[in-house]
Order: sequence, then structure tokens, then C-alpha cells
Amino acid sequence: MANLRAFAMPKWGIEMTEGVVAEWMVAEGVPFKKGDLLALIETDKITNDVEAEADGMFPRLIAQTGGTYAVGELIAVLAGPDEAVSAADVDAFVAGFRLADSKVASKAGGAPPPPAPAAPAPVKVAIAADARISPAARAFAEAQGVDISVIIGSGPDGRITFQDVQQASLPPVAVGGGAAVDLTPVGETLGDVFASPLAKRLAVQHGVDLTGMTGTGPKGRISKADVLALVKPVAVEKAAPSAPIAFARPAPGTAEIVKMSPMRKAIAKALSHSKSTIPHFYLRSAVRIDAILGLRAQAKAATGEAPSINDYIVRACALALARHPDVNVQVHGEEIHRFGSADIAVAVATDKGLITPIVKGADTLSVAAISREVKALAEKARTGRLQPDEFQGGSFSVSNLGMFGIDQFDAIINPPQGAILAVGAGTRQPIEIGNALAFATIVQLSLSCDHRAIDGAVGAEFMRTLKGLIEEPALLVG
Repeated sequence: MANLRAFAMPKWGIEMTEGVVAEWMVAEGVPFKKGDLLALIETDKITNDVEAEADGMFPRLIAQTGGTYAVGELIAVLAGPDEAVSAADVDAFVAGFRLADSKVASKAGGAPPPPAPAAPAPVKVAIAADARISPAARAFAEAQGVDISVIIGSGPDGRITFQDVQQASLPPVAVGGGAAVDLTPVGETLGDVFASPLAKRLAVQHGVDLTGMTGTGPKGRISKADVLALVKPVAVEKAAPSAPIAFARPAPGTAEIVKMSPMRKAIAKALSHSKSTIPHFYLRSAVRIDAILGLRAQAKAATGEAPSINDYIVRACALALARHPDVNVQVHGEEIHRFGSADIAVAVATDKGLITPIVKGADTLSVAAISREVKALAEKARTGRLQPDEFQGGSFSVSNLGMFGIDQFDAIINPPQGAILAVGAGTRQPIEIGNALAFATIVQLSLSCDHRAIDGAVGAEFMRTLKGLIEEPALLVG
């Protein structure tokens, strides 16, 4: 029987229970090489690129594109690139697969292969204590006599994982051996450029020169997002004015049924829970932002760029939370968790739904630093590269729909946080200043509070402090 292995739904983060196979990037029965992009897997908030950790081939793709599968569930059958595999072999393997078989599956989705034929007992080797290697990988390497000095780690910051050592310990036949057909010929044209296969393909398609470029991935590897960041400005610059996009509509009298994405399901679950279990109350205030507009104009004239209005508001919220810690809270059942730093989640709209990356320790950051952090997090959110710790948690949220022309709205609390601030558009309005009529730029703010943890007076004091900080922004730059 052929040496078949399970390719199971991987697990990223302790809360992940299922994932969606967004797209298979290789065809059934066609060999691929180590490092090739195999699949795109969607979780609640991000899309992950799954790359091959060794040469191989999928004799059968089980998961359907767009299908949802539990962590550890068999989504494909894996074999060596040159291995002769019969349909009967695959059928027998699938029939004998059990979910428990994939409990040790790595982040790349593959379960360990069957035991290799009997071989001489390995010699235990000592592993340097300062090597970046997981405890399980260290123990396995010592037991199998694997030299980790030749292993390139696939974990964070190049850390060597259990599967890295496992792959290095396999004899050539276990990973297929022999020459594989190269499915990514564009890689040849890019020589030794340190980039993912998908990044190389995009670079060739769009004429982007990657020579000398350092990417944002591990060890400076160039990623899909790095290439797209260079492509988008060119595309915008060359694009000619075009007619509005005509979206396909269902025929009259019919309805299109659209299955919720993992992100949309997560949003629906969280917000339904929030509105049905959290007693919301709302505090609204009109705030002048002319002084902030003046600071922005000065910064723009001096440096050519300036933080956004929202960056100033995030900074103001952070300082107000430091003065009113009873608002800087999370609610967990009958416990209120009060935080010492302002970790502010900033709502970002993506093509797949809303996500709230967190500016950690915003009370210790300048407005300029907050601006840089928000831009970086927003870009990662839109390209699906956020890590779980970058959008889970937080002690407060800010949602701004002013850029869409919305004057005022009330936001739903992002549990387990205790409050969220909704920010509307700035509008010019006549107001009385010093017994005289004048015009000012006004923004409507609305604070949604969890009444289980925050009383009306506490929320009102927070809003009064926030209003003062925004209208006197010199206090924000200290």
C-alpha cells in the first residue's frame, strides 16, 4: 500500500474549532514542492496561507472550496510527489481515518506519517540549550539523533517546531523522494529572492521588482501583502476613469442565498450575544474639533503628513480611561476586570466584515505613534495577517463612521469590554461663543456602556473629561 498521510484542518489559536477551505492552490494529483502555497484557510478573523513543508502530492482533495471543517478533520490525502497511488489505496486510507489520528497535526495541516520500516536505534544527541526550538521538538530531536543545526524553523521568528524535526528525521522515501514537477515556474525567474511562492507569482504578473527588498514576514520573507502594497499604487495611477461597477442581482421575484463566512458568523454570534445579554445605555455629546484641525494643518505643513482625527480621539480616549479606570474594564460573569493600561480596539472595515485590532498601551503612546500603529494594524487586518493577540481582548473600543458621512450612531459593545465610543462626521455648525455667533466644526460622540459595570454618572464624568481633552488638544501632545 502507498505511504499515505493525513492532511487535516490545522488549528491556529486555542479558540479555533473550525475553518473554511477558501481555495485550493494546487490540483489533485499534481506534484508540488516544499514552500509551494497549498491552500487558503479562513478562520474567524484572518485568512492563513498554508505552505508545503516537503515535496508531495494530493492524490485526493476531500474538502470542497468554501466548505467548513472541524479542526483535525481530514481535508486531503497526502503522498510523495512520485508515488504510485491507486484509488483503492486512497479509499482504504480515508475509510480508516479517525479524528484522533490528527490530534498532533501541525499548523500546516499534516498529521505525522506512519512509522517507517525498522531501522537501527538512533543515537541520542545533546541539543544546545540556547537553540530556538519547542520543548516537544527538542525531546524528539534528542531521541532521534536529528542535527537541528541544518533545520530552518517554520515557527515564529524561525523557531523550530515539532514537525520541522519530524520532517528532517524522515528518510527520503517518506517524503516522496525523486524530482518533482515545478508548479511555480515564476520562482525560477526570481532566482534566490526570499519570498513566498504566491508573492513571486504576483510579482511576475504585475512586473514588481523584488530585488533587494526586505519583507514583513519571518526573517524578512516577502509576503503576498508586501507585493500587493507595491501593486495597488501602480494600479490606481494607471487606471482610467470607469463606469460604476454593476453588481449581479438576483432575478426579480427570487432571492440569492449567501452562506455566512467564518468572520461573519463570528461577528453575528458576538453581537447577538452582546445585545441580548448586555444592558446598554448611551451617553451623547457634541464636541468641537477645530483645535485638532489646526494642529493637523500645522503638522501637515511641517512634515507633509499628519495623524487623522481618529488618532487624536484614540489618544484622548486613552488619557480619559487613565483618569476614569471604572470605564477601562471588561465584564466576565460576576467579575469586573479593571485594567492598568488603555488597550483600545479600533474598528476596521474589511471586505469580509468588521475587525477590531488593538492599540496596546495607547495611554503611553504619542498621537504620532498611535497613527503609525493604527495604519499598520489596519493594513494587516485588510490583508488577513493579524495574529489572534492583535485583535482579541482590549479594554475599550472606538468605532468611527464619520468618513462615510454618518452624523451620529450608537455602537454595540464589543464583549467582554465595558464600553465603546461611536464617532460621527465633523460638520460646520453655528454656535454661541462668548455671547457671539460663530461657526465651529462639531463631531457627535456616543458612548455605549454596559450598565452592569458602569453607572451613568461614571460614564458622564468620562465623557466630560474626553470632551475637554479633544477641545484642548495641546493636552494630548504632552
